[in-house]
Amino acid sequence: MSLLDFKTKLSNGFINCHAHIDRAGTIQFTNREFIKKHLQEKWKLVNEVKQSLSQRCYYENILASCLKQKEFNTNTIVSFIDLDSTIQAKALHGAIRAREELKEQGVSLHIGNQTVGGFTPENLTLFEDNIESLDFLGGLPKSDDDPKRHLDILFRAAQETGKKVHVHVDQLNTDEEQETEWLALKTIKYGLQGQVVAVHSISLACHSKPYRDYVYELSKDAGLQFISCPSAWIDHQRTERLSPTHNSMTPIDEMLEWGLTVGIGTDNIEDIYKPYCNGDMMFELRMALECYKIYDADILLDLAYNNGLKILNL
Repeated sequence: MSLLDFKTKLSNGFINCHAHIDRAGTIQFTNREFIKKHLQEKWKLVNEVKQSLSQRCYYENILASCLKQKEFNTNTIVSFIDLDSTIQAKALHGAIRAREELKEQGVSLHIGNQTVGGFTPENLTLFEDNIESLDFLGGLPKSDDDPKRHLDILFRAAQETGKKVHVHVDQLNTDEEQETEWLALKTIKYGLQGQVVAVHSISLACHSKPYRDYVYELSKDAGLQFISCPSAWIDHQRTERLSPTHNSMTPIDEMLEWGLTVGIGTDNIEDIYKPYCNGDMMFELRMALECYKIYDADILLDLAYNNGLKILNL
């Protein structure tokens, strides 16, 4: 089947399961010297741009970025939105307004919080005050001084609201990380089976096959779902650490063999993190296809659309 045939079969368009649409296009405001900095440094460096944007700027940027996604045949976008002491709720309020207008243009925007810096007293208040406006609850434990408390706050909120939790884990492509295992265990502990989504889980591929199989089995028990952003960590620099030969990508092929649900997303678009990513989901699908030799049309359709419905509980 050609890609043209696949596009025809994808009648409802892509579901972009993970983005940071409020930051899309902000590369124009960014100091170019910051682009090659490490991920965890960028979490702080991006604050300068965030502070310079008004609520109206966020609204206009999100609206334009989502409509550009539609041009790439993406009609559903799941996005983290910055909600922290640096910008308060400016980005979120802009996203809420854009979400309503996008409905009229056939684009469905699902938003959750991106709380960089963790749940400080001010950030926690912002989260609690705005939780009703969120479609899902977003987590970035490694940016918090207390990752365990970070996840506990999210999971308790999930129990109280019934909303799903999307958590960034295992992003750094190193065998030092075991966050997917941690997330699955916490999911079971809180009784949130089927309500938690692991975003990235790249570092799983760095571990031995017995450990990977253990985590996949544990993930099945937890009902953990996954989102891969195929091009997001393709720029990872080489290191001298020894690990199994692998791609710097979520091990999609093995997850699918275990019957786990995997959706795909763009992650960042034209910002400090990914300055040349244009948001084309076909590019992301091609990246996954080529890295893992996924040539089955039905599996590609699952990655592009059907599994996104499961992640959104639609």
